[in-house]
Order: sequence, then structure tokens, then C-alpha cells
Amino acid sequence: MLRRRIDNTMVKAIARAFRWRAMLENGKHATIAEIAAAEKINESYVGRVLRPTLLAPDIVEAILGGRQPAKMTLTVLMRPFAVAWTDQQKTLISCLPRSMARLDAIV
Repeated sequence: MLRRRIDNTMVKAIARAFRWRAMLENGKHATIAEIAAAEKINESYVGRVLRPTLLAPDIVEAILGGRQPAKMTLTVLMRPFAVAWTDQQKTLISCLPRSMARLDAIV
């Protein structure tokens, strides 16, 4: 059984990422540079924080529920990763203990 461990840092980053994506989608800001200027933060940081908005929904749900593998950290999420959800899930499975064969064991 996997212990739930909610990582507040990752949860806050995901919330921020989806808020920023909504700002881009609804036209409040047209670019990452505009968001960075409005938030008074580095443009490259905004770009990295936006990456989790490309995660498969079940992976986001696992993180929000504290069911992510221990190896999955904010640092890992801010690195480039596969855009295809099936590829992301394979990567996630590789982080899991051998006793868990499928992603739905954690979500």
C-alpha cells in the first residue's frame, strides 16, 4: 500500500501553472513574458512552471492526492518530459516500486 504524501510545493506549483495557463487562454496575458512581468518573476521560471499543465490528468490527480512516487518531485516536473500521456505514464510507472504493476494502482 502506498502512503499518501501530499507535497504542498508541487500542489502549489500545479495550481499556479493552471492559473497562468488560464490567463493565457482567456487573453488576460498574451505571452509568458507578460505573465512574468505581471508576477515580477523570471520568464524562464514561468515557462518551467507551466510544464505540469501538459501532464496526463491521472498524473495530476495522483499528485494532488499525494499518491505520486517519492522520486517525483517539483524539480522532476519542471524538467522537460514527454508530451504524450502514455509516455508520461510509462515514465511514472518506472518510478514505482516493483510490487506495483499498473498506474491505476496509485490513482
